[in-house]
Amino acid sequence: MKNIFLFLTLLVLSVSAHAQQNQIKQDSTKTEKLDEVLVNAVRVSADSPITHSNVSKKELQKRNLGQDIPSLLNYLPSVVTTSDAGAGIGYSGIRVRGTDATRVNVTINGIPYNDPESQGTFWVNLGDFASSTESLQLQRGVGTSTNGSAAFGASLNLLTDAFSDIATGEISNSFGSFGTRKHTIKLSTGLLNDHFEISGRFSKIDSDGYVDRAFTDLKSYFLQGVYKDGNTLIKALTFGNKEQTYQSWFGLTIDELKADRRQNPYTYENETDNYWQDHYQLHWNERFDNNWSTNIGLNYTKGKGYFEQYKAEESASDFNNLIEEDSDVIVRRWLDNNFYVANANVTYKNNGLELVSGLSYSSYDGDHFGEVIWGSDLAANTNIRDHYYDGDATKNDFSIFSKATFKFAKKFTGFIDLQGRFVNYKTNGLNSDRNVFITDANFDFFNPKLGLTYKQSNNSSFYASYAISNREPNRDDFEGGVTKNETLNDIELGWRFSKKKVTLNSNVYYMFYKDQLVLTGELDDVGSPVRVNVDDSYRLGVEVDASISFSKFFSTSTNITLSTNKIKDFGVAINGEFVDLGDTNISFSPQLVFGNTLNFFPIENLRLSLLSKYVGEQYMGNIDNESSKLADYFVNDFNINYEIKPNRFFKSIGLSVLANNILNKKYVSNGYFGSFDFLDSSSSTGTTTGYYAGYYPQATANFLVGVTLKF
Repeated sequence: MKNIFLFLTLLVLSVSAHAQQNQIKQDSTKTEKLDEVLVNAVRVSADSPITHSNVSKKELQKRNLGQDIPSLLNYLPSVVTTSDAGAGIGYSGIRVRGTDATRVNVTINGIPYNDPESQGTFWVNLGDFASSTESLQLQRGVGTSTNGSAAFGASLNLLTDAFSDIATGEISNSFGSFGTRKHTIKLSTGLLNDHFEISGRFSKIDSDGYVDRAFTDLKSYFLQGVYKDGNTLIKALTFGNKEQTYQSWFGLTIDELKADRRQNPYTYENETDNYWQDHYQLHWNERFDNNWSTNIGLNYTKGKGYFEQYKAEESASDFNNLIEEDSDVIVRRWLDNNFYVANANVTYKNNGLELVSGLSYSSYDGDHFGEVIWGSDLAANTNIRDHYYDGDATKNDFSIFSKATFKFAKKFTGFIDLQGRFVNYKTNGLNSDRNVFITDANFDFFNPKLGLTYKQSNNSSFYASYAISNREPNRDDFEGGVTKNETLNDIELGWRFSKKKVTLNSNVYYMFYKDQLVLTGELDDVGSPVRVNVDDSYRLGVEVDASISFSKFFSTSTNITLSTNKIKDFGVAINGEFVDLGDTNISFSPQLVFGNTLNFFPIENLRLSLLSKYVGEQYMGNIDNESSKLADYFVNDFNINYEIKPNRFFKSIGLSVLANNILNKKYVSNGYFGSFDFLDSSSSTGTTTGYYAGYYPQATANFLVGVTLKF
């Protein structure tokens, strides 16, 4: 297998050399935008046999009033979002087709964003990033080859702001419920001397949160320098964020939820998460002629931060005997990591053939350590900030791919995508429980994808695809003793129809897994989900996405997903005995997800939108226990956008109003579920299994109002 990928590497290098020998200046208006080359390797075209949705900057800005990107994507097909603080700001999450965020591959300009160890995506570290996003594409299923951890249900790739030919400026301010405030300044010099542009954004977002004291404080920036000369585009950019959030990941019990759904069980005033993250990217895009283009991307990410927590009457041995037995203690758990990425891609287009080949290499190193910053009774010779555990981890990830889209008949287009991915993950030292944590694991993956598109007419096309994806366990899995990789087979069948006023996308998917790591419903001691391998499982569903423009005054967009998501022959220990439960529902996988947007344009530059979302009932565990069930919910938002174009001072004045959950629905979008055994003399086995659950309440009726001045 490695010989195959060595051949592909040589192919990439030889193609690039050949292209340089045939460099020809071309009018850039005849080809795709140079900016888009950054994501060409990880995105697909409109007629690709990959199920996907595109979102433009214009669509993002309509509701961009401070909420995180998951909230802005809430109305896409098969998407379910949630927020720990309840208002969509801070720690937010996204699930697609029932798969959690650790399985949604996220890239920014083709650079992997998922944390290499946890594989999660922490949107709290991308404050107001929608204001610097040119477009994004959400691929459902395995999708095309991407960089970083493999997509296991969806991939989301973001393209940052394109360069501007003219000087621009923008000031945005928004205010709303729960003390929410967003302040953004954007500037661009435009192209100076027809070659150089400098642009930037600075943002500050604050929110008290719907949940008591679940505040969020985000400070972020985005700076970009561009050099453009004919068919050459070089971008140097940096973006980063400093966040502080008060913890609300513990949720509420059912009794607490009924008593006061906004309460927060934490009482320590500084139970906060504090993290700094800075990204540095350099991209060189070169178009040699209308056939050949290349992209080289480099990235360095620095992350550092801690979680502070108060613990009462703790065991001295749990803290390296830095405290006396049964002492109260305040600790900080630190992460200090570095992440390096290098990508290289080459694209060839000619007469119905598009060939894209590329490679990606990333290297991660992270230090994990905990320090005691206070104790009611410190042990002798203990100093404040002494470490009670230390560990480190490294992860190296190399992938290479080659994919081709080609016409082989008048109405048929083929697609083939071959990727090899090679991963090494090592850990050393102690984990936060002071257990020895030593890992040295290697994974070699082959991820092939095949597809076919039949263009029935200019308005109608059918597609079919089959893809295999493999991925490694994450850090928490290894800590829990899980070492097996998981494999996904994804079959997609779809039909697309498009006319001037009607667009329809429909598809059937069948995703069947080997050794899938499913969420058990339980959380670890820092709120991360616990997962377990299951031998055989599948997701089978139908997705329909339609947009209709009835007139210049009225349009609608609707999507619906119907699915069944099952673990085959699942067995667990209940009341001291092993029980075969047969086929059970996969956790956090609703059978029905529905979204709808009604748009009304009563006058020029005024848009009124009613957005509706229905999520069916779902289980938080995998044993179909009634106490693990989350009720279905139906929420409605109302969005108003009005643009004024004055003759002086400003190019435009944009007014936005977003009223969320206008029917004041009290709902829960996420939670956790677990079991425990206790001694019971009345039981035949002497043991009885009990269950517990926690819930994350989401905000009732609330609003955001914003003004954007462009000049």
